[in-house]
Amino acid sequence: MKKIKLHISYDGTDFSGFQRQPGQRTIQAELENALTALMREKIEIHGSGRTDAGVHAQGQICHFVTSSPIPAEKIAYILRNMLPRDIVAVSSEEVPSDFHARKSAHWKTYRYQIDTRRAPDVFSRRYRTHLPYVVDFQAMREAAGYLVGTHDFTSLCSAKTQVEDRVRTIYQCKVIEEAHGYAIEVTGSGFLYNMVRILAGTLVEVGRKHIDPNAIPVILAARDRTKAGPTFPPEGLVLMEVGYTPWNNM
Repeated sequence: MKKIKLHISYDGTDFSGFQRQPGQRTIQAELENALTALMREKIEIHGSGRTDAGVHAQGQICHFVTSSPIPAEKIAYILRNMLPRDIVAVSSEEVPSDFHARKSAHWKTYRYQIDTRRAPDVFSRRYRTHLPYVVDFQAMREAAGYLVGTHDFTSLCSAKTQVEDRVRTIYQCKVIEEAHGYAIEVTGSGFLYNMVRILAGTLVEVGRKHIDPNAIPVILAARDRTKAGPTFPPEGLVLMEVGYTPWNNM
């Protein structure tokens, strides 16, 4: 038996999220079905995290165990001809038996992408949220600075969040200006349900002068979801990278 690490990318538009669900099209189900056919044995995939319906990934990491003699580095290449066009197997490699896609991860980077053109761009609408508003980038960056560090993020996660421990560490939070919009990129030890989409919604409210940048510590301290900004739509969110060594921004 050997353990395989699989790097995948996907357009999440037409999926009901990563996790397998009865009667729904999911990333996990497509991967497991393809791998089971390829390996000729039942394969169970473990992902670094469960992206929601409509959320994309450039750097999702999974692992699985197999007894197949197919060389580990060739698995991704073969999968690319078996998977639907909205999932791409980028690379594959054999890893030590104690590797776990989720438990071994030290950090993740998510990117929320926003299109500010007057009319939405039909070619990027699946990957960017259309918000044709002028925003104050300096205020947004000031607010983002307050999010860096270890905090209880109850105010910035869905009321449906089931985990009790809501303390997470944000290593970096950037507001990046682009040609036709901007992106909010955040790296952290882990994220709660809808946390990045609410974080993005809150920073945009700061940029639109609806929330003062200095109010961010007060919002965090309140541990009250109603104090933060809206939950932004899923299409703008991309899981960019999962890191398996301690965070180092050098």
